[in-house]
Order: sequence, then structure tokens, then C-alpha cells
Amino acid sequence: MAYDYDDDNIFARILRGEIPNATVAETEHTLAFADITPQAPVHVLVIPKGRYVTYDDFHANASDAEIVDFHRTAAAICAEQGIAADTGAGFRAITNAGRDGVQEVPHFHLHLIGGRPLGRMLARAEG
Repeated sequence: MAYDYDDDNIFARILRGEIPNATVAETEHTLAFADITPQAPVHVLVIPKGRYVTYDDFHANASDAEIVDFHRTAAAICAEQGIAADTGAGFRAITNAGRDGVQEVPHFHLHLIGGRPLGRMLARAEG
């Protein structure tokens, strides 16, 4: 699979400081910010600072340091936002990849969503 990175995608522009964001957390390898169209009371986007297109691209090609930093930052955000599973509330972590995954921005990103019951993730298949 070719991972064609678009340097003009909205997240690349946010990383360059061309578009403002409501930063939730920032580390050496990761930026997290509030989604501009939140689907729940807590809706944070977590993105790597590197040029990765999808979940599989990131995990296949990022350095160990980038991967660890990304996931530890996401966990810290869950705790800070009060949605970590050990609070009893919980959250959903979603990443979309490619056409069938309905990926809208060609930069790997993780949605952390919580603060209310979220319902089923997908409708049950008929069969």
C-alpha cells in the first residue's frame, strides 16, 4: 500500500502553526487538541508529529519512541479528561483508515471520545 502524505492536509497545517487549535497536550512526538466538531462532551484528536497517513503506516514505520510517546500521551489524556476506563465511565478510541474506513484527513489520528454513553459502534450485520 502506498502511503502518499499530503503536506497541505489540515493536520500538517496545524502542526506548522498555520491553523490554530485548542491544544490539550503536546510532547516531542505527539499533539492532541479538541475536535472542532465534537461528537461527545470529550472529543480529543491525538496525532503524531511525523508524516504518517494511517494507523498501519504509523505502526509499521514510526520509531519505537514515537509509538510509545503517542500511546502514553493518549492514556494520559484519558486520565486528565476523566474518561479513563478505571473511572467507570470509559471512552471510545477510533481511527479511520482509507476509503472503506471513511478517512477524511490523510494524517493518522486517533479520536478519543467520551463523557456520555456512546451506543453501539456499528450496526449488527444482517445474517
